[in-house]
Amino acid sequence: MTAETQLPQATGSCCSPSGSCHDGASADAKQGGVTTVYQVTGMTCGHCEGAVSEEISGIEGVTSVKAVASTGQVTVTSRAPLDEEAVRAAVDEAGYELTGQA
Repeated sequence: MTAETQLPQATGSCCSPSGSCHDGASADAKQGGVTTVYQVTGMTCGHCEGAVSEEISGIEGVTSVKAVASTGQVTVTSRAPLDEEAVRAAVDEAGYELTGQA
């Protein structure tokens, strides 16, 4: 293609400047986001971590969740700040208790 016939690149594309669709960083990491660490009681194993993560992941705007049973901490990244009551309800649905932000 000559310069005259090249199509302009769309803005907001998922492709990196190198032309690759994946350059090692997630779109959320590039755009930023809000990371909040919550304290949850009752988690004792990997199954507990998965149950809490699954429920919190269902909240609108959540982009990642990492639960650690040994510390009781759940790190949530979202596009915007979350309503703590929504997080509390999700943790409750999983069978655990949110005690607040860590």
